[in-house]
Amino acid sequence: MDLNINTAMSGADLAKTKQAVESFNKTLEKGASSSASLGKDDFLKILITQLQHQDPTQPLEDKEFVSQMAQFSSLEQMTNMNQSFQQLSGVLSSSQASQVLGRTVQLHDGDNLVSGVVSEIVRGQTPLIGVNGQYYDYDQVEKILE
Repeated sequence: MDLNINTAMSGADLAKTKQAVESFNKTLEKGASSSASLGKDDFLKILITQLQHQDPTQPLEDKEFVSQMAQFSSLEQMTNMNQSFQQLSGVLSSSQASQVLGRTVQLHDGDNLVSGVVSEIVRGQTPLIGVNGQYYDYDQVEKILE
């Protein structure tokens, strides 16, 4: 009994799989980082709990409250800036990848050196380039040839 199973993925399926894995890994990273440090939602919960349980005979000092609100505002702005920088990084990476479309590149795929013309680009946080019917991370490119 001869079982021939084709385990090769098409280029489009490979690109979709890499994008799904990348997206999943980002959700894992977000979960890991949120357990290691407090985010703006955690800070707001602490502030609300503090306000709910304060002693009415010794209310929170105005200076302390204003200070905590300023810290919350700063935290929110830093979070927004971080998200903007991540989006900008993705746009810049995609822009760089688009410049190699139609050009010959050399890249490393494990121990193999692959050379070919870039025929396709898939946008994303880490753009993928199509070379010889396979998809590779743009970061794998070693040389761009004329």
